[in-house]
Amino acid sequence: MEEIIVEGEKIEISHPDKVIWEAQRITKLDYIHYLLNVSHYMVEHAKDRLLMVWLYPHGIVGKKIEKRSVPQSAPEWVSHIFYKNKERMLLNDTATLVWAANYGAIEFHVPFDRHDKPDFPLEMVFDLDPPDDNSFNLAIEVALKLKELLQSLGLQSIPRTSGSAGLQVFVPIEPLYTFEQTRKITAFIAKYVQEKMPERVTIERVVSKRGNKLYFDYLQLWKGRTMPVVYSPRAKQSATIAAPLSWSELEKDILPADFSILNTKKRIDEKGDLFKPITTEKLNQSLNDILDFIEKNR
Repeated sequence: MEEIIVEGEKIEISHPDKVIWEAQRITKLDYIHYLLNVSHYMVEHAKDRLLMVWLYPHGIVGKKIEKRSVPQSAPEWVSHIFYKNKERMLLNDTATLVWAANYGAIEFHVPFDRHDKPDFPLEMVFDLDPPDDNSFNLAIEVALKLKELLQSLGLQSIPRTSGSAGLQVFVPIEPLYTFEQTRKITAFIAKYVQEKMPERVTIERVVSKRGNKLYFDYLQLWKGRTMPVVYSPRAKQSATIAAPLSWSELEKDILPADFSILNTKKRIDEKGDLFKPITTEKLNQSLNDILDFIEKNR
């Protein structure tokens, strides 16, 4: 047992020497120090969004347990909100982040809207899911095409690794549009990309029907669905994270495994927080002209 103090709260770290990522020999205490280094950025993304964590009680290769409600064993200071008759966790401070990690959380996920302004997403997100772990170049190819299309629509976007096999493209928007309105745009864009790249891209949700094509997921952006918090670790053997990128980096020979718990602090020190157009320096981009265009061309 090891005790640390975070934002004035004492947290006893159980089994600090337990190895979580075997290949890198990353212990639970190493993992918590990583979270302390990136907590500011994670909290800025997750703040006031209903938190979902994935617990891996039998290691990252075992089954996960999804947790949304505050466990009875949680201290009173853990950030939470009473929402739809349940005490739901929030990730509004570093102490809660460290407590959750000590409790067993490996992955942190949040919805697209805030609990105090439900149904109005803060960003549009496209999830580019290649057919296998060896097809990251396909995800890059599609992401760069998507960037061009978004630019032609007057929208800036930020790419990031999913921490798994693919890429996600975030488009910060004014939180004035409902999920139904953003779905009109994401569906329009997805169908356009699929028509332009029919041999490479599918919008088929059934995995067995996708073949060797990249799944262009525009449906994840919806009520109650979630995405990993930026810089959240993933339960992958390479200790990867959901890492924001610059578009110029995607033009180089990169892989998801290049962005892990081990090198993220140095990367942020060198490049800053590439996710700030979504969080601390949010771009509130209008969708009015695109919605008008889609309506006129129905």
